[in-house]
Amino acid sequence: MNRRARLTNSLIKSLNPGEREYTVRDTLVPVLGVRVHPSGAGSYVHFSNGTKVSLGSTMHLTVQEARVRCLALLTEAPPRKGPVPLFRDFTEHEWRDSWIHRSKPATIQWRERCLKRQLLPAFGALRLDRITLAMVHRWFDNYSRTAPGGANHCLKILRQILNHAVACHHIGSNPARNVRPNHRQKLMRFLSSEELERLHRTLDRHDREAPRRPSQRQQIDIIRLLLLTGCRKNEIVRLRKQEVSSDHLHLADSKTGPRTVFLNEEARAIIDRRISGNSDFLFPSPRNPGRPLHGELALWHAIRREAGIEDVRLHDLRHYSRIRLIPDMPGVNPGTGVTSTCCAGS
Repeated sequence: MNRRARLTNSLIKSLNPGEREYTVRDTLVPVLGVRVHPSGAGSYVHFSNGTKVSLGSTMHLTVQEARVRCLALLTEAPPRKGPVPLFRDFTEHEWRDSWIHRSKPATIQWRERCLKRQLLPAFGALRLDRITLAMVHRWFDNYSRTAPGGANHCLKILRQILNHAVACHHIGSNPARNVRPNHRQKLMRFLSSEELERLHRTLDRHDREAPRRPSQRQQIDIIRLLLLTGCRKNEIVRLRKQEVSSDHLHLADSKTGPRTVFLNEEARAIIDRRISGNSDFLFPSPRNPGRPLHGELALWHAIRREAGIEDVRLHDLRHYSRIRLIPDMPGVNPGTGVTSTCCAGS
């Protein structure tokens, strides 16, 4: 929903959140708008030539201050400001304020970890205008030697930071914009019928030993639910009992937002086995039942080794539930609902 009104501080305070994000455009400065997020947080936005630039939170800027920033961007004249800030000060205040109100806890945690471990040690003490292309290349190349995927993620965050610095007129251009990320092969692995049978036999064998090892039984049930529901690992591991209904899961906070996952009889049987107990979580931590199970599923490494599928990730298991729904698909075994051996690597 988008509408127009003359923005005032009192009007912005009166805007109520909806089920979806919406924007109110200013009639006095048409390129200025305020976005209202479902969480209730608000932010000022500059609209120009099909692009949007976040100006900051409504909690930290008045309407008049937002108009000044917006007009400065429109005329390409930098607003009046003091010295160029240090990288660490800019990321702690201006950049953080531009996105923190619309991000999930996992996103905040990941960005802060990237800053603390990589970006602040490399650039924190430098003024933004002293960061050069050569410095970015040197940092990126060194990090890429040990963690090419992590280097790509942190490079993306560094670009976002420096793009915001350009929008705030602290620097004229982004020195990280021409740094090419590491090439990463896209991974998607499907199980063949034979591989799936070996996996189930291995799970059954470990399941017979599980009564003596409660934590092992938890991990087996999680792996089976990944196969049966198509959910991501954290969506199952952190599943709350209040999100479980008779024939579906209502995930309140999945990676893509709230969504519904329908359950078959096998998945329902596993959940019914787990639904009792005092914890709010279906898979509580053995040490602290008030929290979900934490850490990696260590049993998965042993199971995939015994089943002869060491190149299969936990994330790959969720593809199986999708294929089960379309058994007439070419290359899919109608009896098991999985790809034939010749298509396993496709």
